[in-house]
Amino acid sequence: MAEEKEKLNTKVNVEDMQEAGLHLGHKTSKLNPKTNEFVLGIKNTVHVFDLEQTAKYLQKAIKFIEELGKEKKIIMFVSTKPPLKRLVKEVAIELKMPFVVERWLGGTFTNFEVISKRAKYFKKLEEEKESGEFEKYTKKERVKKEKDLQSMGLKFEGLKNLDKMPNAVFIADIVKDKLALKEAFENKVEAIAIVDSNADPTLVDFPIPANDDAIPSVSYILSKIKAAYLNQ
Repeated sequence: MAEEKEKLNTKVNVEDMQEAGLHLGHKTSKLNPKTNEFVLGIKNTVHVFDLEQTAKYLQKAIKFIEELGKEKKIIMFVSTKPPLKRLVKEVAIELKMPFVVERWLGGTFTNFEVISKRAKYFKKLEEEKESGEFEKYTKKERVKKEKDLQSMGLKFEGLKNLDKMPNAVFIADIVKDKLALKEAFENKVEAIAIVDSNADPTLVDFPIPANDDAIPSVSYILSKIKAAYLNQ
């Protein structure tokens, strides 16, 4: 009998969340009233999340992601916020998932076929260069292809293996990446997102009320998402 694969840690612990800073929201002047139910109080002019509520919503997201993992569904990871780019990209790559960490291309979901064709062209260029096929072109053609490869890299690196619309999208900051959230809603792509005290949780299918600025906070949430997806 095959040995059962050890489950990864998806347990949510309030003390660990506090240590990672998930409870620290934005300044009181930036409160979105729709986050009131998640806010416990104010400390040093900053809203403080009720981590019992955060735990409850994070567990809902984990359960949903476990189902996505069982069915091998696609989650796109999005964060164009500079401090979080590396974290989000690393998790996406580990899960072999698409990602956007530079700029959300308008139409990524709403005009998916066009964006997908461009991403496939970028992938083809990469493969041609790696295999040495560029050498068969004239110098002028090679220069053009090199320029295309360079200019398209930031836009399409995370989309080059995306053959169909993702089933869900994870967004680290829905204020910063509001266009991604808008397109997800318009195209019935379910959204999982960290919702800080300045954002509207009603726009998200699986909101996670927490600090979307601190690296330890986002890292904690991403670790649970990764574990949930891999627990198949």
